[in-house]
Amino acid sequence: MKQFFKFMFASMLGVFLVFMLFFLLIIGMIASVGKREPVDVADNSVLHLQLKTEIIDRSSDNPFESFDFMSFSPSSAIGLNELLRNLKKAKEDENIRGIFLDLSITQTGWSTLREIREELTVFKESGKFIVAYGDMMSQGAYYLATVADEIYINPEGTVDFRGMNAEIAFFKNMLEKIGIDAQIIRHGKYKSAGEPFFLESLSPENREQIQGFISSIWNTALRDISDERNISINRLMEIADNFETRNPAGALEAGMIDGIAFRDEVMDIFREKLDIEADKKVNLVSYPKYNRAPLPKSMIPTRSRDKIAVVYAQGNIIMGEGSERSIGGDRIAKALRDARLDSSVKAIVLRVNSGGGSALASEIMLREAMLAAEEKPLIVSMGDVAASGGYYVACYADKIIASPGTITGSIGVFGMIPNMQELFNDKLGITFDNVKTNELADLGSVSRPLTRVEREIIEQEVERIYDTFINHVAEGRGLPVATVDSIAQGRVWSGVDAKRIGLIDDLGGLNYAIVQAAEMAGIEEYRTVEYPVQKDLLEQIREGFGGIEARWLRSKLGDSYKVYETMQQATENSGVLMRMPFDIYIE
Repeated sequence: MKQFFKFMFASMLGVFLVFMLFFLLIIGMIASVGKREPVDVADNSVLHLQLKTEIIDRSSDNPFESFDFMSFSPSSAIGLNELLRNLKKAKEDENIRGIFLDLSITQTGWSTLREIREELTVFKESGKFIVAYGDMMSQGAYYLATVADEIYINPEGTVDFRGMNAEIAFFKNMLEKIGIDAQIIRHGKYKSAGEPFFLESLSPENREQIQGFISSIWNTALRDISDERNISINRLMEIADNFETRNPAGALEAGMIDGIAFRDEVMDIFREKLDIEADKKVNLVSYPKYNRAPLPKSMIPTRSRDKIAVVYAQGNIIMGEGSERSIGGDRIAKALRDARLDSSVKAIVLRVNSGGGSALASEIMLREAMLAAEEKPLIVSMGDVAASGGYYVACYADKIIASPGTITGSIGVFGMIPNMQELFNDKLGITFDNVKTNELADLGSVSRPLTRVEREIIEQEVERIYDTFINHVAEGRGLPVATVDSIAQGRVWSGVDAKRIGLIDDLGGLNYAIVQAAEMAGIEEYRTVEYPVQKDLLEQIREGFGGIEARWLRSKLGDSYKVYETMQQATENSGVLMRMPFDIYIE
């Protein structure tokens, strides 16, 4: 009995200590958020941009959103909206003399990189310098670095410049081994969202479209690099084909970098540019600190009553509220409605960064977008991806603006209901039986295969929703239905090609879209407001506990988490969907 109580009290003590640890962690996070006091920037400073963490359209204030369970500390994603604002701030800030692009690996898409790159180009117009350095550089990091006046690499580093590769994981054989039949019904020969679950490799149509849009994105990157480095596109292709940048000497000889140096030697370069003595420390201001620096007078928001609303819709489209990382149909619909009903909002910019998802949630948001467009200018700004359901909600906008590397289109519909009968019966020994009042009462059951009648019903729904989709696009874009059908079929396009075929109107980033919105509204003095309004800190922390498991898995699985995430989406996204190919990783 004594031993029993000993173990019982030891267990209770352990539970108490764990509870106290999490309690202190929450208190610490609240305190750290509360301590965000303004930062004074000293004269002759350099903005230090590392950009190691993920860059998303708008970051969350929730400290649990990107909690790193490996280091047991928060590792917040960077909001593109804040980053662009800070680069503009640095351009106007008399105390900032230049920018140190300290780059290795970037965790964002090519369209986002180009938006950052364009804002850095504007920064250089001030006459201030940009120096890039990396112990090594991924291809995306190098693309961003080429905007710099000078690029340096560690003597033992490498520049990963080998061309683009798009990779898709296929799960057909795995599903067969565990006894699952995906049961895919789709419209559109290019609608490849379900292919990973019933094929072992790319279909000819899917291969064709992927080759098309990654070639378009690569050509845009080559043109940008060619302009900055004064190297012909043909020569850049040769450098990539031979991987001449695999060592610093080869990268230097090819003209891809300006020098080979250790980090301390790069600091000497900054000392020369800042005209400070060799024994003086270079005043580097980190991005998190500079984010808290006050705005220069030229950027202080006007007191004008006129506003431009920026509605952020990023992530998978789902029913309900969603979060900062997912598009809840109800939440974004409400944001559009609130912006429409606010008389001080003169124009709306809908920022879409989504590969699609729920067809019904997409329809709910489209309705509010249509109502908004009837009352005030509605501009859609597309991020890295705005495809399928992401394009659906955009098609009635007065103007659609995308980056050259935006992945868009994917106008198509598919249905997926997994048949897990073999898994349950043969692998796990689980059987099912049921009693029903009507023939189709158990339509959608995953414990058996679809009947002929059920498959026909789903096919009819897929066809009906596809017809609705292409008719919306035809009406919204002012195109014949037959034309839309010919460029639809689930095909994915780059921003450059989407402009050529009439799916978008112009090329540019978020800031350009805001300027266009102001022009269409006929206003010069305005301020921007962001929707949906972020929840208060305590509510975000409470919701943050719900995603702890996923964040712990992400920290443990690393790059393999992408495969797990794809499988998770496959189980969640059964039914009729508007979604582009589940995950295409472009490197």
